[in-house]
Amino acid sequence: YIFASFLTVSLKRFLSTDMNVTYISLDGLVEIEKYRYFYFFMMLTFYILIVCSNCTIISLIVIHKNLHEPMYIFIASLLTNSVLFSTNIYPKLLADFLSHEQVISFQACLLQNMFFYLFGGSEFLLLAVMSYDRYVSICKPLQYAIIMKKIKAVVFVGLAWGVPVCHLVVPVIRKSKKELCSFTLTGIFCNNSINYLFCAGLGEPMISGFIILFNVVILPMLFIIFTYTKILIVVHKSSRKVRGKAAQTCLPHLLVLINYSCLAIYDVTIVRVESNLSKTARFIMTLQLIMYTPLCNPIIYGLKMTEIYKHLRKLFCNSRCVSSS
Repeated sequence: YIFASFLTVSLKRFLSTDMNVTYISLDGLVEIEKYRYFYFFMMLTFYILIVCSNCTIISLIVIHKNLHEPMYIFIASLLTNSVLFSTNIYPKLLADFLSHEQVISFQACLLQNMFFYLFGGSEFLLLAVMSYDRYVSICKPLQYAIIMKKIKAVVFVGLAWGVPVCHLVVPVIRKSKKELCSFTLTGIFCNNSINYLFCAGLGEPMISGFIILFNVVILPMLFIIFTYTKILIVVHKSSRKVRGKAAQTCLPHLLVLINYSCLAIYDVTIVRVESNLSKTARFIMTLQLIMYTPLCNPIIYGLKMTEIYKHLRKLFCNSRCVSSS
């Protein structure tokens, strides 16, 4: 509660630091006048699919008591994170497609930037927690109920969202007080290219960015590699039944990890190589990034997790029966 109050007060102060609103132009859209409505309806369709598919599985996990286990709590949190990640980007992007000027206030840009990395970092931390859950389940099955209690799962989820906030709030407040020398952003939303707008050099943003990257992405990735190495060692010595169980529960996790790692790699590299890429190439790559990544999670977990798949089949079978009657 104290932390939440501090965060609210800090953000209110930063948003009200200056009565004069500064606007940033977003220069990442390609042939917007020609394909305005095509872009809008395509991205609106994807946004609806992302929200509906993720919320369907979240609802199933909430409703069915047999899914009130740590593993499914983590999956629900991961899918909630995907919805929040998309909601941070899509509404503004959809508005830009219909607008004659693609602009965003500097304060709103900073907030979008903060939430983009907050939810991006939370994804890796949640994946790290899920790898620990799988490690305990497969390597220490008899101790699983003792080690992975529901209250501990909730604490882990809170930390997965809290740690990125702790890393991001101070840098965002510091950026809000910096002088701008440029007012045009070469992108369709506010990612780390916002650092090129400031008059000050890139030294401080690069240092803070590396600290955040190391603590929120690299360390969780190393932990995931460690846990899966241990899992592979145990599974290799186990029976075929144990191998099947491990493959069934770990494969979706690995697929999501690979999928989201592409997001991290893209975001880290795009600003450094954007001068070598055409505007069209950047635009297409960015659209693919925000379209596919949040939509893959519910598809992977819905099809690969047996218990969730069973409830999905029941849901759609019941819907067909009701509609046919």
